Amino acid sequence: DKVTGAVVVQTPSKMSHNGIKVTVEGSAALQLSARSIGLFEAFYSSLKPAEIMKYEIELSPGGNIPAGTTQIPFEFILRPLPDKQLFETYHGVYVNVQYLITVDMTRGMMAKNVKKSKEFMVEIEAEADFKKQIGDQPFAFKVSPDSLQNVKEVSKKKIPDFLFEGNLAHTVCSVNQPFSGELTITRCAVDIKSIELQLVRVESC
Repeated sequence: DKVTGAVVVQTPSKMSHNGIKVTVEGSAALQLSARSIGLFEAFYSSLKPAEIMKYEIELSPGGNIPAGTTQIPFEFILRPLPDKQLFETYHGVYVNVQYLITVDMTRGMMAKNVKKSKEFMVEIEAEADFKKQIGDQPFAFKVSPDSLQNVKEVSKKKIPDFLFEGNLAHTVCSVNQPFSGELTITRCAVDIKSIELQLVRVESC
């Protein structure tokens, strides 16, 4: 895909520079979190972020920018480095995939260089038959006191009897599509005051 944009420079007076360039970078990195301290420390220091893409675009070799607002357009083709592939933008507990556009304006010895970075999101379009390839299908589930995990047996005996049944329309979901399914209250020994659905991201490594 083609990415287009513009570098916007606002200055109250005429400003000289020695060059303006845009650097496009994409990387995938392992990162530590409060929960992972001790789990990855043994090898984290030896792992460097993997570059997915990187190239530079010269916007101006040097010159003057007039007072006011100046827009300098740019465009580039989103493509990975040789023998690499693009991944969707992802900020997880252990893994971070990030794409950045960095603008550098080099100035003279008596002036401070200007640098600004901006993250942009990359979404990989799935193939039309992607879900068919991985065997995506509705997922049926049942929830009862006996199916609860991480609950002591003594505590289970205090939980009123109930049975919830339902299904998820898909086990592989697009972030651009509604998350759909059905929930049926088959039985419940007490009155129900409210029902809440919670979507939790679980990242394994």
